[in-house]
Amino acid sequence: MLDEIKITEAIINSYLKDFNQYLESDVIICGAGPAGLTAGYYLAKTGAKVVILEKNLRPGGGLTGGGMMFNKIVVDKEGKNILEEFGISYEKYEENYYVACALETLGALVYQTVKKGAKIFNLITVEDLLFHNEKVSGVVINWTAVSLANLHIDPMTLRSKFIVDATGHNCELVRILEKKMGNVLFTPTGKILGEKLMNAEKGEKFTIENTKEVYFNLFVCGMAVNAVFGGPRMGPVFSSMLLSGKKVAEIIKERLG
Repeated sequence: MLDEIKITEAIINSYLKDFNQYLESDVIICGAGPAGLTAGYYLAKTGAKVVILEKNLRPGGGLTGGGMMFNKIVVDKEGKNILEEFGISYEKYEENYYVACALETLGALVYQTVKKGAKIFNLITVEDLLFHNEKVSGVVINWTAVSLANLHIDPMTLRSKFIVDATGHNCELVRILEKKMGNVLFTPTGKILGEKLMNAEKGEKFTIENTKEVYFNLFVCGMAVNAVFGGPRMGPVFSSMLLSGKKVAEIIKERLG
C-alpha cells in the first residue's frame, strides 16, 4: 500500500540528506552542459567531492539542440576518444568528422558522471559568490523559481576549494565577479573580453588553450572560456567542450594534490 505522505516524506528527507552532505565540497561546477559534466566526471573519478549546479530543469546546456534543432553533434578524433570512454555511439562521416546523437551524448554524460560520484542539483541558480581572503571560496544560491518570479528571498551558500564557471556563452559567475570587483580578472584588460564571431577551427583550439583559472580559485571551461578571454564561437562541434572539461579537471586535480 502506498501512502502519499510517506512518498512526500521520502523525497524531502532524501533530498535534504544529499544537500547537507554537499554544503562543503572540493569543487563546485556551475553549469551542467557538456563541459561541466565532463569536468565533473573526471574530477569525481579521482575521488574529489564534486557538486554540479544547474539552473534549468534539465542538464545539457545547448547540447541537445544539436545544430539548429537537428539533434546531432560533431566531434573530431580527439573528441571521439572521450565519446568512447563514456560509451557513446558515433559514426564516421569523413576523416576527422564523427557524428553522435546529442540526446544519447547527454544521457551518457549525466549517467557516467553521477555514477563516478558527482552530485547534480538542478533548478538552482548562482546569484553571487562567496569571497574570503581575497579568493573565491564558494557560491551564493537560490531556487531558479525565485529569480524567475522576481521574489525578494534571501539566498544560502555552498563552500568549496575551487569553483568552475561552465555556464556557457553568458559566463555568469565571471560576470558577477567583474560587476562587483572591477578589473581583477586574469585577462589582458582585467575584464571580460567577449565572444567573437564564429570560426570553428580557431574557436575549438582557443577553448582548450584558454581553459584555466580566471581569478583566484575560479576557473572557466567550455564556451565560458571564449566569452571571457575573447575567442570565436564554433557552433555544433563539441570536441573542445569535452576536452575543456577534462583539462580543467586535470588542472584542479593537481591543485587539490
